[in-house]
Amino acid sequence: MASNRFDLKYRGTKCLNCEFPLDKSDRYCPNCGQSNSTKKLKFDDFFSEFFSGLLAYDSRFQRTLRVLLFSPGKISKDYIRGKRMCYANPFRFYLSSSIIFFLIWGFTNSFDNIQPIPDADEVAREIEKDSIDANIPKLVATPMGNLNLDSITQKQKQRNLKSYKEIYVPSGELDTLSYLKAGNKKFNIFSRFYKEKSIRSAETAMDSLSYPQTNYNHWLYKKAVDWNTVKNNPGLFFNYFVNKLPFIIFFYLPVFALFIWLLYVRRPFNYMEHLIFAFHVQTTFFIVYALALLLDYVFENWAFTIANLIFPFYLYKAMRNFYEQRRVKTIVKFALLNFIFFILAGVATIISILASFAIY
Repeated sequence: MASNRFDLKYRGTKCLNCEFPLDKSDRYCPNCGQSNSTKKLKFDDFFSEFFSGLLAYDSRFQRTLRVLLFSPGKISKDYIRGKRMCYANPFRFYLSSSIIFFLIWGFTNSFDNIQPIPDADEVAREIEKDSIDANIPKLVATPMGNLNLDSITQKQKQRNLKSYKEIYVPSGELDTLSYLKAGNKKFNIFSRFYKEKSIRSAETAMDSLSYPQTNYNHWLYKKAVDWNTVKNNPGLFFNYFVNKLPFIIFFYLPVFALFIWLLYVRRPFNYMEHLIFAFHVQTTFFIVYALALLLDYVFENWAFTIANLIFPFYLYKAMRNFYEQRRVKTIVKFALLNFIFFILAGVATIISILASFAIY
C-alpha cells in the first residue's frame, strides 16, 4: 500500500513554511494553512495537490458564475457581508474573464483589413487633382501647338509634397520656441526625414539632422518612425492596444467606482464595496458579450443584439438588488451612471491610446 504524505510518520513538529510550532496531530499549520508533512515531493504528490486545488477552484468558479449570471447583485451583497470562501475573488475573476473575452474578440474579429492612414499632403493633393479634373481644360496657342495649362498645373501640384529640407529648422532656432511648438516641428521633420531616408536608428538620424543626441530627441524620432508604421498598417497598433485593454479597464474601474460612491453617498456602503460591485458587473459584461461573440461566429449576427438588450436590464436589476432603492430612484441613477460611464470611457480611451502609443 502506497504511503500517504499525511501519514503520522511524515508529520513534523515545526511548519516548514512559517516555522510555527506544531503537534503530531496537526494535519495543517494553523498559522499559514500549509500541510504538515516532511515527505519529499514525488510525481504523484505533485499532481494530487494540483488537481485538488484545481477542483476546489472549479467548485467556486461554477458557483460564482451561476450566482453572478442568474442572481444580479446577490454575489456582491454576499461578498461584502462576509460570505467569501464559496466565491472566486472578484478581482482575479475579473482578470480571467476579461482576458478570455479579448482572446475571443481577437479570434472572431481582426484589424488587419484597416486601410492605411493617408498623409495630409496626399489628401490635399487628391482634392486638388479632383478639383482640377472637374474644370474645363484651358488651352493656350503656342508656336508648338496648343498647350494645356491644367495639365501642367496638375503635374506641378503632384510634385508639391514637401521634403524634410523645406521644413527643416536648426536646433538653435528650435530652442527659441515653446516646448510644445518645438516638439511638434521636430516630430514633423523627423517624420518627413524617415519617409525619405528610411533610417530607423535615432542616433544616425540626429547626426544627419545636426540635432543633439538627447534621450528626448531619440524617443521623439522613434515615435515618428512608429507613426509612419502605424499609418501604413493601423491594424498592428490596434491589436497591440486591444491586448492591453483588460489591464486598462482594471485601472479604470476604481475611478468609475468613485463616481458610484458619490452617487450613493447616503447609502451605508464604503468605497471598496462599490468597487466590488463594479468589478462584478464588468465581469458579467465580459461573460455575456463573450458568449454573444461565439454565438455570432457560429450562427447569424443576432446574439450581439440580444446581449445589448440583456445587459442593460441585468445592470438595472443588479443596482436594484444591491442598493435596495425604489424603482424610480434606481432608473434615474442607472441613466446617470451610464452617462458618467461613457464620458469617463471616452476620456480614458483617449488617454490610453496616447499612453499606449508613447510606449509602443
